[in-house]
Amino acid sequence: MIPAVKLSPAAFSVTNQRSKSAFVPSVSILNMKKFASCSLRPLYLTRLDDPHTSELKPRRQLLDFRCAASAADDKESKAEVVPASSEAAQKLKISIYFATWWALNVIFNIYNKKVLNAFPYPWLTSTLSLVCGSAMMLFSWVTCLVEAPKTDLDFWKALFPVAVAHTIGHVAATVSMSKVAVSFTHIIKSAEPAFSVLVSRFILGESFPMPVYLSLLPIIGGCGLAAATELNFNMIGFMGAMISNLAFVFRNIFSKRGMKGKSVSGMNYYACLSIMSLVILTPFAIAMEGPQMWATGWQKALADVGPNVLWWIGAQSVFYHLYNQVSYMSLDQISPLTFSIGNTMKRISVIVSSIIIFRTPVRPVNALGAAIAIFGTFLYSQVNLVALRFPSDCPSLVSTEINLSFAGLGQVRAPCM
Repeated sequence: MIPAVKLSPAAFSVTNQRSKSAFVPSVSILNMKKFASCSLRPLYLTRLDDPHTSELKPRRQLLDFRCAASAADDKESKAEVVPASSEAAQKLKISIYFATWWALNVIFNIYNKKVLNAFPYPWLTSTLSLVCGSAMMLFSWVTCLVEAPKTDLDFWKALFPVAVAHTIGHVAATVSMSKVAVSFTHIIKSAEPAFSVLVSRFILGESFPMPVYLSLLPIIGGCGLAAATELNFNMIGFMGAMISNLAFVFRNIFSKRGMKGKSVSGMNYYACLSIMSLVILTPFAIAMEGPQMWATGWQKALADVGPNVLWWIGAQSVFYHLYNQVSYMSLDQISPLTFSIGNTMKRISVIVSSIIIFRTPVRPVNALGAAIAIFGTFLYSQVNLVALRFPSDCPSLVSTEINLSFAGLGQVRAPCM
């Protein structure tokens, strides 16, 4: 069966128009075996060197012509139908990524809090997390388990301000969790979209539609209510979470400006970021705490907890890198908005699990403030969804709850901009 061919005057290329009675051979008399084909691709017919043509007079030349399908037909021929089984497999893959990401994050926060309760030195704890992740990725590159990224000096120069902001945010969050409950730290950290909008508005001069500002009201109000009713409120812990929010906002801004066009996979990008952050953090950790304080604290931790503290430190370091790595791998597979919603649900799982495991006392009004703040974060994500569908209405809207996404990084997809 030969598919239908759409002919148009433009489809014929005439080599000689001197005679209107030029001989056009009938398709039925041509040797179909030489050129006929059954294909979903556009069908092209060109002149054949038929023996009968040599007997014709020179003035009676054959017309060179080609039958071309229309552009619409060509698009239809190239359309690919995604099987339902493939779509289901992709959904299953994303679900596994999300479940693994949430589980690893919950485990990290539990072990991190255990370590900080027994060994309250957040600068060293933050450093060990980066040491473990950097060592794991260097081993993967050396053994070819993961293809090493192709970077140059310009890449590392552009990465430096991003790493500085990342280091500050990482240490500040660890300091916060060393002073207050894990749940309280994550409630305050859910206010990061508010920080992003305010920084973009008053420092970068960007404007936002009214729904964006309205979505910040429940975030700010919920965090304020949760902070005011926190039973074990600590100013250092509160300020640590706030500084972490601000640092991660500037991390995204620096990444948006400096890393645009750098094509690095999510896993390798985070590995490079960890290595540079480790180089930046190590001298400051030594200056802020130092080996003498660490030795004293280590002896006390061994006396109070025993050898388990060593396992806790190793576990929190490994799980810190793994949950961040899986989050980057997730961002390679899904849209930034889906990642943002997943990040909101991650905070809920961390807050609830930490309250249960550590038996954190929670007042009803405190729980209400946390719920309002989390709902505000979700509402902010929905405003971003509108911006994705109607980008002309919200040209400068930036989704910043996606803390782990960096703008313009090739495979590391950007937030909504």
